[in-house]
Amino acid sequence: MLTAGMQYPVRVLFLCTGNSARSQIAEALLAKKGGDRFVVASAGTTPAAAVRREAVVALAAGGIDWSTAKPKGLDDVVNETWDMVITLCDRAVESCPNLPNHPVTAHWGIPDPSEIPDAALCAHAFEDTLALLSWRIDLMLALRTDLLERLVIEERLKAIAMQAPPSSASPRT
Repeated sequence: MLTAGMQYPVRVLFLCTGNSARSQIAEALLAKKGGDRFVVASAGTTPAAAVRREAVVALAAGGIDWSTAKPKGLDDVVNETWDMVITLCDRAVESCPNLPNHPVTAHWGIPDPSEIPDAALCAHAFEDTLALLSWRIDLMLALRTDLLERLVIEERLKAIAMQAPPSSASPRT
């Protein structure tokens, strides 16, 4: 049976492999932009030892202090109830567990900025990742999750990953 709307606050989990870059950036952005409409967390299938310095720097440039954040693993979040789970890397989508209550899911695959070997290009890659995730989260925030049915929400969340970003959120070439 379909029911319209998700109750606020909507609980959103961002998943990645290391929970050191993309998922941390997404968590920070949605927590800031979504305010009390969302409860946000992130986790990794194989969590890193620390959040990447470049992610902290990129977020700080956007006015978000993320200096005390720590990577979390799936064990830290798997038993919580989530309304939405958004994977940000292909490895995480492949190993995403079946979560209780069958949340709405979407895959927003983004290349790992940490894999850029050149330091200057790596910093730009983190800025690009921040811009792209910020744009996608803005689109997500425009969804009226309180009025839409779960299947429509899932379809629209998945469609966000397929939309071409504006030039300000496009990766540098």
